[in-house]
Amino acid sequence: MTWHETERDWLSDALRAADPHDPTLCAGWQARHLAAHLVLRESPATAAGALRGGVAAATERLADTAADRAGYTALVDRFAAPPPRWSPLAWAGDAVNTTEYFVHTEDVRRGSGTREPRELPAGLAEVLWSQLVRMAPLRLRGLGPGVVLVRTDDVRSAVHRPRAGHGSVVLRGDVGELVLAVSGRLQAADVTVDGAPDDVQTVRDLLTGP
Repeated sequence: MTWHETERDWLSDALRAADPHDPTLCAGWQARHLAAHLVLRESPATAAGALRGGVAAATERLADTAADRAGYTALVDRFAAPPPRWSPLAWAGDAVNTTEYFVHTEDVRRGSGTREPRELPAGLAEVLWSQLVRMAPLRLRGLGPGVVLVRTDDVRSAVHRPRAGHGSVVLRGDVGELVLAVSGRLQAADVTVDGAPDDVQTVRDLLTGP
């Protein structure tokens, strides 16, 4: 089993453990909206229809079918089953899905107040780290301060160079916590942020969700 398949199982379990109306870290989304997003993302035919009518509206309509436990369970079951072989996301594998599923699992867990990080298998942590250092420069593009990510085992990566007049800000934490921070969920991540006060505030403003 690949890591994205493992993460699919963990995400499905997290959704099943939630009430359909539980909050998530995704602004304005309850657990049922997140489940709807995941189903739409993996069904090309459904997604094509959603694009014609508007993704937000399609997500809301599908989430409305999951307002009770029976409908919600059915929607989560749709996500829990892997997409058909002809879906692009079926063959995209770890490269596209691992970080996506990890972050959304934490959206469900931490949206309702859970703050304790999961203990990640070493292999999964390395996959997440590899994807993070490739994704972070795009996420931080245009930022004045530089950003250095430092794992708790002291492996580090300078993912964004400072611009003139700025220093670098250091984010330190476990790999999964750094993934959450850079994905815009700093307020829910167990990381330390060090640097000049103005630079730290600039980074916090970018990486902290509503």
